[in-house]
Amino acid sequence: MKKQNHDKVKHNVKDLFRKIWLVSVILAIVAAALIYFVKDSNLSNEPDTEIVDMPVEVDFDKIENGIHLRTGFIDAPGMIETIQNCTNCHSSKLVIQNRMNAERWKSTIKWMQETQNLWELGENETVIINYLVTNYPPKKVGRRAALTDVEWYQLKE
Repeated sequence: MKKQNHDKVKHNVKDLFRKIWLVSVILAIVAAALIYFVKDSNLSNEPDTEIVDMPVEVDFDKIENGIHLRTGFIDAPGMIETIQNCTNCHSSKLVIQNRMNAERWKSTIKWMQETQNLWELGENETVIINYLVTNYPPKKVGRRAALTDVEWYQLKE
């Protein structure tokens, strides 16, 4: 039953991406046609000017000081697999704040697969867990530091 649901979801996702791709192609064709006809119609009385295409560089995977700028992940082996498999569904900040050991990461991944439609990670599961445990290990401190320098008082009954 679970396999059938997974296959159905996988099919629906593929179908959605095909539709998105088709709409993108149609929009690109319409945009190209509009540009062609508007340029040739010369609607203004201004003389034609030369348009110079300036290259626009967008580096989505830029790393500075060992940090992947878009996600905030530490640049280390397994980072790309973690980005590709985790940030499709949620923010990298959610991953970074949940510092767990390998056993807890494995059970969290299993929970996401059973309840949140996470796909099978295959060999990437070990790579991702190793990356997270190595770079975001559990913190040894509790939720907050112990209270100090507090003047305690007795409640009156």
